[in-house]
Amino acid sequence: MALSGGIDSSVSALILKEQGFDLIGVTLRMYRTNSRIDPLEQSIRDANILASKLNIPYYVIDVSDHFEKKIIEYFVDEYRSGRTPNPCALCNYQIKWTHLIDLADQFGCYYVATGHYAKIKKLDGRYYLSESADELKDQTYFLWRLSQEFLKRTLFPLGNLTKNEVKEIARQKSYKKLAEKKESYDVCFIPEGTYRSFLEQKRPEAEKTGIFVDINGNILGTHKGISNYTIGQRKGLSISGNQALYVLDINADENKIILGTKDKLDNQVIYLKDFVLSKYKKIPVDKIFHTKIRYKNKAIESKVSIENELMKIEFFSPVSAPAPGQSAVIYEGNDLIAGGIII
Repeated sequence: MALSGGIDSSVSALILKEQGFDLIGVTLRMYRTNSRIDPLEQSIRDANILASKLNIPYYVIDVSDHFEKKIIEYFVDEYRSGRTPNPCALCNYQIKWTHLIDLADQFGCYYVATGHYAKIKKLDGRYYLSESADELKDQTYFLWRLSQEFLKRTLFPLGNLTKNEVKEIARQKSYKKLAEKKESYDVCFIPEGTYRSFLEQKRPEAEKTGIFVDINGNILGTHKGISNYTIGQRKGLSISGNQALYVLDINADENKIILGTKDKLDNQVIYLKDFVLSKYKKIPVDKIFHTKIRYKNKAIESKVSIENELMKIEFFSPVSAPAPGQSAVIYEGNDLIAGGIII
């Protein structure tokens, strides 16, 4: 049982314990920080207290070296290359599930469980993700990389619950303080400051000023370094003109940022690399799906096909500012069909 010290994993543990599962609690220490604030320390204390109350073994496993190489270096490199990374989607596959499954094997456990808001279903021998009962808390967007091997050994106890119901369970079980605990929505390994200051700290030599240009190559001004900008950005450009300007493209090789009007951000076709299929072994022909290009964005009607080893998404209406490096996730109703990285 992956324990974070928060309400979601704690209530998941309570539910599984009541269902008769034998639990072993685990917290993965994924990073170490020199910051005066280390939220993991308090999380570990809270998880340890819960494990003691439930009378289950509890371990803290340091995976920070692996996390540094696979997630933090990826995060920094992507921004330095002009892309916008999605570290959570990669971390779930590369770090959390990889280590949890390995630990389960070592401890003689079959299942791993987490406090994610998602469901796992099965069709024709395939395991696949489906959206949780709480539409606002659903986390399937970040879980699209999970393989069949991982899904078949995973339990999501909160899949059929809303956040309010989870809080009520905590209160009923005399965990009122847990129900009122503040949640964190930031990038976990950047507890203070902004991601830009984090990048500056990690690779100060790579932050070089360059030029803003329009779509015709005319110089508009000077930018502060490409990692300070993402596709679709309007604020912080410090460029005046007759029309509002947005970041249309980032050319890392030439250290240029191309600016233009908002209408130039619209796309009806995008391509995905490193895609993973969930519900179907092959994408059904002539079916209409819905695709999200950001976690909080509405999913848009689309057709999906495979073309030259890439996944092609054709939207029925334009989507604005699909950012290379971000995840695009495809749904059929509530069921996750596939996901991939926008190129």
